Amino acid sequence: MDPVRYRVLHETRYDYGSRVSLSQQQLHLSPRILEWQQVEEQRIDIEPAPTWRRDGRDAFGNPVTWVAFHAPHEMLFIRSVMTVAVMPHLPKDLEKSLPWEEVRDRLAYDSTDPLPEDLDATRFLFESPHVRVKHELAAYAADCFPPKRPVLVGAKALMAKIFREFTFDPEATTVSTPVLEVLENKRGVCQDFAHLMIACLRAMGLAARYVSGYLLTRPPPGKPRLIGADASHAWVSVYSPGSQEDGSDWVDFDPTNDLLPDTEHITLAFGRDFSDISPLRGIILGGGGTEPDVAVTVVPLDEEEIPDELLDDPDAEADEA
Repeated sequence: MDPVRYRVLHETRYDYGSRVSLSQQQLHLSPRILEWQQVEEQRIDIEPAPTWRRDGRDAFGNPVTWVAFHAPHEMLFIRSVMTVAVMPHLPKDLEKSLPWEEVRDRLAYDSTDPLPEDLDATRFLFESPHVRVKHELAAYAADCFPPKRPVLVGAKALMAKIFREFTFDPEATTVSTPVLEVLENKRGVCQDFAHLMIACLRAMGLAARYVSGYLLTRPPPGKPRLIGADASHAWVSVYSPGSQEDGSDWVDFDPTNDLLPDTEHITLAFGRDFSDISPLRGIILGGGGTEPDVAVTVVPLDEEEIPDELLDDPDAEADEA
């Protein structure tokens, strides 16, 4: 099948309120190249121009950009624009995945002669800054994993349970809200639901990673697409060795929407949790501590009209992905 091609615009502005004398930032704004996802072009424009800039990969293989500013400045504007092609990649049959206990045992401490892919997956097995491994979380997920249930069928049941029992509420949490508090209050946003599902899976002895990216949203019928009205999205990837015909050992689940990501999800990066792959993270000396203003737009390239904001600027310096 043909890929679905998108134009994505992600803009972040910091108005510091007072002068910042020094700043260093880490940017996760470049999408991963995957079996089902190709990056046709990408550009990151930064104002003011950084004193130095370096592009590379982080510990998880994600594209990352490091920048530093040694001259005083009162604002920071970062504009990432990209064209991405996404192929259909839904798993063929969740029932063919290994029983969840077998996957758990392969990842256990006492596993003998572990396979390289299992060792790599153990990075996503333990607690991380935003993910706890507690018995309350295992108890919440237990009914989704009866004996011998295929691991991906259990993950799908857990995804549906979170979607059914939790309420999307942007005012209920912050980036630092503990996952056990999310479990108790049953309210949050996509980041919270991803952290919760990951915590439940790890509490069951299964490996799961946090995925950041973009989700296509559709305007109401007859209404134009609003520039900047979208947002970053987060979902979960579950380790399931040998279950997919394409050789992939990881399968994605979106608990916010109760679906398996396919051509309407664009992957930026994955890590243990949000703290590993925050779109923009750094330190500053000075400033007033204001929150960033973030605007995201995702537009399929088969739409009749592409907004001017998403067209190439021929005068801008291009950084090819």
